[in-house]
Amino acid sequence: MKVTFLGTNGWYDTDCGNTICTLIETKKAYIILDSGNGIHKANKYIKKDLPIYLFLSHFHIDHIEGLHTLAKFKFKSLEIIGQTGTKTTIKEFLAPKYSIPVNKLPFPCKVTDVKEGWHRSPVKFRALQLVHASKCFGYRFEIDGKVISYCTDTGYCKNSAELSRNADLLISECALLSGQTYDFWPHMNPELAAKLAIESKAKILALTHFDAALYTTPTKRDKAQAHARRIFPETISAYDGLRINL
Repeated sequence: MKVTFLGTNGWYDTDCGNTICTLIETKKAYIILDSGNGIHKANKYIKKDLPIYLFLSHFHIDHIEGLHTLAKFKFKSLEIIGQTGTKTTIKEFLAPKYSIPVNKLPFPCKVTDVKEGWHRSPVKFRALQLVHASKCFGYRFEIDGKVISYCTDTGYCKNSAELSRNADLLISECALLSGQTYDFWPHMNPELAAKLAIESKAKILALTHFDAALYTTPTKRDKAQAHARRIFPETISAYDGLRINL
């Protein structure tokens, strides 16, 4: 299994990276986590003729703006999966006035709403609501004998720990700088992400979704990694193009 970080920024693109998008290559499918502008690089890594599943955490623009680029791809098929309201949101966002609708893409594409809980189709995953300014799902995937948890756009919460229990890889957001907290706009800092990894007994922690206005240089990401490693040594500060083999 390979995990590739296509976009690692939150909010907007900078020289440090595109907005949030992560690709997981499994034996039977490709899984894409969120559709920030990083998704435009997916064709560099999607080489096998396998179905593709795109999981959306929520509908803030930095997580869905890359949907506009879907027409460039030649996928075998695509299923977009997210919380209740995903069908309606995608229909509005990819309306003919603004972009190419799902039913006009050059490959079969459908959109599926899911509720919180365990699901066994199209892959085995669990969805739980996280703590954010708008409703946001975190995900746990159990595939090919590995566990990957994806917790972005959230403050520290019980559900993030539940999703990450004994994960081989915990992909956690790190929008805030060391020591920062914003109750009105919940996000994680390096120490909270490391605390989550410790509590959930994850094997590897990958920090991503760095606030573009706060993490203006790669050095600042390196500092976040250093702060997190003091608590959880197996921490990686993700960057666009980073690949992890599990």
